[in-house]
Amino acid sequence: MSAISSHSKIFSVAGQGIKYDSREDITSILDGIDPLTIEEVHFGGNTIGVDASLALADWLQRASNIKIADFADIFTGRLISEIPQALTAICDALIDKTSLIEINLSDNAFGGRSVDPMVPFLTKNRSFQVLKLNNNGLGPAGGQVLANALLESAKLSKVEGNPSNLRVFICGRNRLEDGSASAWAQAFAAHGNLVEVRMPQNGIRVDGITALAGGLAENRGLQHIDLQDNTFTYEGVKAWAEALRAWPDLHTLNLSDCFLSENGEVPELVSVLAEGSNPKLQSLQLQNNNLEGETSQLLAENIMENLRNLKSLELQWNDFEEDDEHLNALKVSMKQRGGKVLVSDEDEEEAAEEEAEARADKEAELEMDLEEKAFQAKTEKDEADELASLMSKVEIH
Repeated sequence: MSAISSHSKIFSVAGQGIKYDSREDITSILDGIDPLTIEEVHFGGNTIGVDASLALADWLQRASNIKIADFADIFTGRLISEIPQALTAICDALIDKTSLIEINLSDNAFGGRSVDPMVPFLTKNRSFQVLKLNNNGLGPAGGQVLANALLESAKLSKVEGNPSNLRVFICGRNRLEDGSASAWAQAFAAHGNLVEVRMPQNGIRVDGITALAGGLAENRGLQHIDLQDNTFTYEGVKAWAEALRAWPDLHTLNLSDCFLSENGEVPELVSVLAEGSNPKLQSLQLQNNNLEGETSQLLAENIMENLRNLKSLELQWNDFEEDDEHLNALKVSMKQRGGKVLVSDEDEEEAAEEEAEARADKEAELEMDLEEKAFQAKTEKDEADELASLMSKVEIH
């Protein structure tokens, strides 16, 4: 069954695991839904065949007010030969949508062989701000094709005298490797207005990491960076130490599992952070990077002044001593400001419990607030009914 929100602007069949094969399968759920009224469509977690995608595309072409298009995980169980045709239909239907803000094509097994259908959309639609391409098996070749499409998009915007609208790019778990990293770096530099970039678990090594540092440095407004589980080593660390100063608004940085330190020495980029290169930094993840006591000391010495806005510091699976006094000092300092430092599995479990309790308290508070509002509404209605009754009696007399 489809789910339409009370204000009739959201169409969703997300996560229902339905197999849409024929045109009739799609038209049966879209029948009676005016595409002009819809601002969000959520088809993620179902599987859409070629004929069904063609019917869906006909409907999407009339959805001139669409803002969010969720087509994550829509090809499970489909033949590789089906995907390009279905993807072409959907992407082509969205090319001219100037209202579009976000498109999600994550968790689809495109592989490098099925990326071409996205190229016209990525090149010609220069309105969307959020692009999600997580876990698509792109590989270096597929990644390069898409990066080049985004680069061409930025160039066309420049020719028209318009700034890029792209703000958020999410592309983790795609085996992009060094082969496409340089192309992504060029695309990022050309767009220049990114605020969030997440590319974890892509097998990018030092050459690619260095190139990305240069490309992302052209985006002065970056606020959130996630490059977890890629390989920096010394040269990559050096490049990123230089790039950090380009992002004064950075509030979230995830560089866990990135080989930041080979022999326990303090990575240069951590030294730069400790100097206050990013004064708005709130969340820093540095798990599993061979960090030792000198790093914890540096962070402890600067936590109150140069890292005054930091609220979450994750340092699990490094090489700190159990009785490291600097870690204890960090925990005390962070606790004073309502923050947290995670060093062990126990810290992580404790933080999870605290978050669960906080969520429960918030839900309870919301429930009480709703009950109070309901009671107030009932009271006001009773008073209005009583007043109406008195007025009617006065009129009768």
